[in-house]
Amino acid sequence: MPENNPLQPEVNQPLMGLLAPYFEKYYREKCYLGLSFQQGKRTMIQINVPADDLPTLLQAKPSIGNDPDSGKNRPEVKGHAEEIKEYILKRVEKGKPWVLGTLTANVTPGKINIIELGRGICLVVIPRGVKLDITDGQHRKRAIHELIESTQGELIGDNNFPITLVLEENFNQCQIDFKDMAQTRQLDKSLLLSFGEFEGRVGITKTVLERVPMFEGKTEKIKGSPETKKRLIYTTNYIAKLVSCAFADDPNNELKDYDVESSSEALISCLNQLFSECSQTKHIFETTAGELTIEEVGAFKEECILGRSVGLEILGHLLYCTYDKNRDYFEAEKISKIAQLNWSKDSHIWEGNIVLSSPDPKNPGKSYRITASASAVRMAISMAKANLGWM
Repeated sequence: MPENNPLQPEVNQPLMGLLAPYFEKYYREKCYLGLSFQQGKRTMIQINVPADDLPTLLQAKPSIGNDPDSGKNRPEVKGHAEEIKEYILKRVEKGKPWVLGTLTANVTPGKINIIELGRGICLVVIPRGVKLDITDGQHRKRAIHELIESTQGELIGDNNFPITLVLEENFNQCQIDFKDMAQTRQLDKSLLLSFGEFEGRVGITKTVLERVPMFEGKTEKIKGSPETKKRLIYTTNYIAKLVSCAFADDPNNELKDYDVESSSEALISCLNQLFSECSQTKHIFETTAGELTIEEVGAFKEECILGRSVGLEILGHLLYCTYDKNRDYFEAEKISKIAQLNWSKDSHIWEGNIVLSSPDPKNPGKSYRITASASAVRMAISMAKANLGWM
């Protein structure tokens, strides 16, 4: 037998002989092998369910109206199931791996039959008509359900989905379980981008981070904000917005149809030219993160618009004006003009749009505030274009 299949035929025979009578006896019910365990003073069972079984086995009981007690979990979030379907379809159609997390459900213990086989291994028999109430995963279930019943059902029909089954009949405890599982902290956008697939915007962003000295070693790749004490100026999300704006004039465009290698080369050349020519970024660009002082980093982030997320977003929109998509090239002469703009927060270009005066500041030493609202960004871009003579 190949080494990657450690189960030998003779090892399987006793197990099959043990299970055969049960499958024969309960052939009209749903039977799954399971692993039982104790957690939180309850018995739980892990089972793996074929995709075709999910629509009839699981049922969601979301709250409706303004009554949280009308269901066991939150009201359905409009569009979320559709997002999950789109994610699965995109991955499947490209022949790429995909994953959905374990669903959690509960059932009154007396409604199912658990046959212990030893060492936590069991056979779970679920009679016809018995439904498992979803505690966590209602949107995943709906997405799978709709895919199975669609003309694209065969794309996922051969997949199995894990369910953690909690033997719990108390309604209030089921609601508490949902609340407890919903306490997971939302991942920062920078971390999500760092773990994203190496294609489109994510691939270009990762490449730019490694090969543009302005960003290398100076970018927070996990948390949502950069710590000055760690000599960090940017986050991965800041750079991703710049990348999307530079190629598509849209901070949220994922650039799925862009070639990572050629697009990265074009933008890296563009940014290295700009940051080396701009008097306000030249020192940061030419100095490694280890050689910069905390004071230098703090001063740059305080004084220069290009030390902030909104500044990079504006820069991206301006670079889009220099981009020739047919040649995958940013025009060097226009880049030089952008580099000559006054990127100081005190410049008249940014006054009244992204830099707003505060007549009664909480901090007496800071008589302004920075805004990144869409309208302010649009006004700032228009002002910059007017100064460049591009209006």
